[in-house]
Amino acid sequence: MFGVWPRLGAVTMSLQADFEKIAEDVKKMKTRPNDEELKDLYGLYKQSVVGDINIECPGMLDLKGKAKWEAWNLRKGMSKEDAMRAYIEKAKELIEKYGI
Repeated sequence: MFGVWPRLGAVTMSLQADFEKIAEDVKKMKTRPNDEELKDLYGLYKQSVVGDINIECPGMLDLKGKAKWEAWNLRKGMSKEDAMRAYIEKAKELIEKYGI
């Protein structure tokens, strides 16, 4: 029973390290992804780092803020670990598409 816990911790630490590395790599992309791709990344990133959305929806005049809020809100209920895995997968896809 006790032997399981260190492995779970190692997996989580490895996932966290992979997530942090790819988040840095995303900043180095040669070409800016399109708005839909950016919203997808943003929502996954916020769900990975913060968890379920914890802010009020911005007013309708704040178009950028509202788009970001909606992208994050779509991920509500997703575990941080699942969000990290999805972020890593999406980021790798975009890095392959746009290059570093």
